[in-house]
Amino acid sequence: MFDPALLAAFLFAATILTLTPGVDTAMVLRAATVEGRRPAMQAALGIALGCLIWGAAVAMGLGTLLRASELAYTIVKIAGAAYLVWLGIGLMLRPRRKIAADDPQVKAGQGNAFCRGLLTNLLNPKIGVFYVTFLPQFVPPGAPVGAPIFLLASIHVVLGLVWFAVLIAATVPLGRALRRPSTVAMLDRLTGAVFVAFGAKLALSR
Repeated sequence: MFDPALLAAFLFAATILTLTPGVDTAMVLRAATVEGRRPAMQAALGIALGCLIWGAAVAMGLGTLLRASELAYTIVKIAGAAYLVWLGIGLMLRPRRKIAADDPQVKAGQGNAFCRGLLTNLLNPKIGVFYVTFLPQFVPPGAPVGAPIFLLASIHVVLGLVWFAVLIAATVPLGRALRRPSTVAMLDRLTGAVFVAFGAKLALSR
């Protein structure tokens, strides 16, 4: 199905893109440092599912619609930007001061980590446009497009999960030191600022 040279080129490019810091990395890192391993993995799985859904949508042609229709792209873009800004402002205005196992806010956060990761990706049309412009370059000429594109998106998701696992493994041991009240509040505000910045960037993108 794939040309080995094309597949190797995709693996190289996708690995570089996976390692490039973005809002997904910020979300997983924050969950790992202030909430723990389980919420961080939940966020990572939510992000991965969001990418898989975009991959399936692009394989079925939705990505082409987003690329061709300014209205469709704008609607999803504004919704995604608003969600990121809403998350970011909430973290900056109401940062937590402590993380305890029996803290109701932590329990709620653990339950919502998956949804946060999923919604962050589902409401980002740039992922769909990225997949529809990037992935077809690695499909052999003349081959059916749908299944190979979804397979490439799945490979990208696996690379992302491996990277998130490395981040979580490296970050969780520092969790005790990073759970000091001042550090928790600083991390919340910093992550909030990152979310607002990415939301603004998404809103201004074309």
